[in-house]
Formats: sequence, C-alpha cells, structure tokens
Amino acid sequence: MKSILSLVRKVLQPLADSPVGTAVRKVGSPNVLPYVTVILGFVIVQSLLATGGISATLSGQLIPICAYIVMAVSLNLTVGVLGELSLGHAGFMSVGAFSGVVACMSLDTAIASEPLRLVVGMVIGAVLAGVAGFLIGIPVLRLRGDYLAIVTLAFGEIIKNIINCLAIGQDSDGLHFGFLVAASQLGIEPDGRVLVDGPMGMVNIPHLSSFIAGFVLILVTLFIVLNLVNSRSGRAIMALRDNRIAAESVGIPVTKYKLMAFVTSAALAGAAGTLYALSFSTIVATKFGFNTSILVLVYVVLGGLGNMTGSIIAAALLTVLPELLRNFNDYRMLVYAIVLVLVMLATNNDTLKAIPRRIRARFSAQTAEVNADA
Repeated sequence: MKSILSLVRKVLQPLADSPVGTAVRKVGSPNVLPYVTVILGFVIVQSLLATGGISATLSGQLIPICAYIVMAVSLNLTVGVLGELSLGHAGFMSVGAFSGVVACMSLDTAIASEPLRLVVGMVIGAVLAGVAGFLIGIPVLRLRGDYLAIVTLAFGEIIKNIINCLAIGQDSDGLHFGFLVAASQLGIEPDGRVLVDGPMGMVNIPHLSSFIAGFVLILVTLFIVLNLVNSRSGRAIMALRDNRIAAESVGIPVTKYKLMAFVTSAALAGAAGTLYALSFSTIVATKFGFNTSILVLVYVVLGGLGNMTGSIIAAALLTVLPELLRNFNDYRMLVYAIVLVLVMLATNNDTLKAIPRRIRARFSAQTAEVNADA
C-alpha cells in the first residue's frame, strides 16, 4: 500500500510543481481567495438567473447582498485589521445612500447614461461618507475599547437624526436645502420636486443599481482593502492593533494610520449605501439605524476578524437565510438565531479550527517525503 501511495505521489508531483499547480496553490492564498470566491459566486448566480433557478424573491436580494458584502469587508478593515470596535457603520451607509441618490436624481437631465449616473452617485456617496468619517474619526479615534464603541454608536444615531431633519428639493433654480423645516416650505417652484422630505425619506427613486454593478463594487472594495492591508501602511495599522505602545515607540503615527483605515472604511460604506438605496423606490433614514450596524458586525464576527473571505460568505449566507426559512414563518427567527449560535461555537472550537492546519501539515509532510524519495 505504501508503495502505491509513493507511486501516486511521484506521478502527481510534476503536476504540483507545474505552473498549474502553482496557480492552484495561489488560489488558496488569503490575497487571491476572496476574488475567486466572488467571481465563482457571480458565475453561479448568473447561470441560475439564465436558467430560472432563482426565485423572484431571492433575485431581489442580490443587490442588497452585494451592498452588505461591501459593508462587511469595509467594517472588517476597522474591526479586524485596525482592531477598533465601531457600532456606527450604518451611519456612513446612510450618508452615502442619501447623498448618492440626491446626486443621481438631480443629474438625470445632465447625464443621460444610467450606468454613468450610478458611478457618479457612488463616487459622491463615497466621498461625502469619507468626509463624515474623517470629521468623526478625529475625536473618536482618541478613545479605546468600549468608549470608542459607545461614541461611534452615538454618532451613527446623530447622522440618522440629522437626515430625519433634512429637506431637499429641486427646481429650475437648482437644489434647495432646509433644516428643521417641511419640504413644502423650501419655496420650490410648481414644476420642481422634493428629493428628501425629512422622516418621510426619499420616494420615486430611480432603479439604477444592478447585480453587475454590485459585483464590480465588491471587486473594487477587495482591491482597495487587500492592497491597503498588504502595504506598508497596512502593516503599520496592524502593528497599532497588536501593540499600540510598541508601534508608537518606533515612530508610527497613531492618528494618521487610524484615520486612514477609518476613512477608507467609511468611504466604502458610503458607496455601498448608494448602491443599496438605488435598488429601492423608497428609502428612509431609520433603515440605517443601530440594528443595521449590529447586523453588519455579526457578518464580520461570524466570518472571522481580518478574514475577508469569511466576511463575504457570512454576509451572503446570512442575508439569504431568512428568505430561505420563510416557509417556516413561525420559527424562522428562532432557526436563524440557532444557526448563529452554532456557527459561533464551531468557529471558536479549537478542534475544528485545527483541522485545516492538520491537512496542510499532512500535505507538507507527504510532499517532503516524495522529495526525499526522489
């Protein structure tokens, strides 16, 4: 039996050493695996859509899934890579949602192309959310631990309430802004329209988002986050996470790199908010409250802190799971909660976590044995 296994290894070893084997090993690396996961998922979903294998309900969830994946990956940059707990991520999503939609609706005559308007809206949403992240991050990132989490939670609620007090209209004279006033008091001409009406939110939103646009945004998000993590700045950010005092002692500027991660995370959340809002006809600020921030944090924790592939899978599965359990309406949320508990127990089980390491060690030992026999 041992001789047969040795013969098989000798036959397969040239394949393992070939460019194909090298490519396969690279696919499993932390830098490539997220891209492979997203591309494979996109191909599978597109195939199911072409054959009618996805119900109308699930197909309507595709764009929100893409938005939540971007939210999870961006929050993982703050929680997993930077090591700071943020509970106000939905606030940045709301900034991107409302600013991006206002931009898309106000530019409908200037930019006829819907995909171009979507791109412009996501860029504007990302920029304004990044500015909000910068303004919030300057005082907030001086705090640590539970204090940071509480203050980010407060800022998320403040952003939501500011949007609830905001009124925006458009007519031939341009945009009209008002705060703590009704949209009817903005002095909009009869041929104008209301874009944001305080707690009533936005209505008649054009459906510009698409699954392909969400797929592209995920790839862009992964490119930005993974390149930042693997850069010199990323190593400085992780050094601050592991030991702030040691990082400061070697001259790493704490505020600079914390703000870099926080603002990047906020900007990506803003782009996700624009994509999300442009898939609905109506959107209100209460949609981006505390529960949404906690939901995204659950995706990050279940997927693994610092694990971008895990965040992608967790966001996709946990967004779809309630819809898959809709037939069990009376027990749907109970089953959902049980699944969360079981996943947390499994991901924190040392025996299960050691299985991939044992497989890699066994493969390395077999490879070394074949090389020794050769």
